[in-house]
Parts: sequence; structure tokens; C-alpha cells
Amino acid sequence: MGPLEPKVNELIIAVVCFAVVFFAFARLLVPRITKTLEARQDAIEGTIERAEALSAEARGIHAEYQAELAAARHEAARVRQSAAEEGSLLLEELRAEGQRRRDELVAAARTQLEADRIIAEAALREDVFKTATQLAERIVGEPLADQQKAREIADDFFAELDADTAKA
Repeated sequence: MGPLEPKVNELIIAVVCFAVVFFAFARLLVPRITKTLEARQDAIEGTIERAEALSAEARGIHAEYQAELAAARHEAARVRQSAAEEGSLLLEELRAEGQRRRDELVAAARTQLEADRIIAEAALREDVFKTATQLAERIVGEPLADQQKAREIADDFFAELDADTAKA
């Protein structure tokens, strides 16, 4: 017989074995394989959906971060401007205070100088009076007894000298 003419009993055994194996595959293995493939497909689709959700969430967080960053930059610019204005105002106040204190010191110094000038002038007049009296006593050769009269003469002289100085 040859391959084109099989034996019937071998053919029946082969068909029965084929049917047993086919039903075993169809009943046991194919559902498990299908179930595993579906689980894989669900896992892949779930992963893709989760990745898309995470990507959308990341974009949202990035947008929030950019908005907060822009707000922080705006706030920092406002704070810098405010600090510059406050610094300028404070500097202006300090300059005004310094000017006021300088003016007070200059006025106090002028007052003190005027008082010192008056005191020095009075002391100088007294010294000139004493020196003039001593000189007059030496010239006359006798002591001048009337100090009051000598003082009046000296005061008249100084008043005349002040009047001449004021005219010039």
C-alpha cells in the first residue's frame, strides 16, 4: 500500500487521536491562551490609559507650576519695586533729617560764635581800657583816681569807633 492508500484501522486511530488532541486543545488550552491574551491586552490598554492619564496630570501640574512661577515672578517684581520705592523714600527722609540737623548745628555754631565774639570783644575792650589807663598814668605821671570818668571816656571812644566801622 503506499501513502496514498492508508490502512483503514490506522486511519481511524489517527482520526480518534486527532479528535482527542483537538478537543483537549479546544477545551483546555485555547480558553487559557485566550484568557492570557485578553489579560495581556487589558494590561497593555490599561497601561496606555494610565500613561495617558499620568501624562495629562503631569501637563496639568506643569501648567500649575508655570502659573505659580509667573505669579511668584510678578510678586518678586512687585516686592522689588516696593523695596526700591521704600528705599528711595527712606533715603529722602534721611537726607531731610541730615539737612535739618546740619542746619541746627550751623545755627548753634553761629550762635556760639556770636556769643564768643561778644565775650572776646568785651574782654578785649577791658584789656584795652586797662592798658590805656596804665599808659595814660605813665604819660601823666600820676595815677588816675577817677576810674568811672576814665571808663566813660573809653566807652565813648569805643562807641565812636563802632560807628565809624559801621559806616565803612
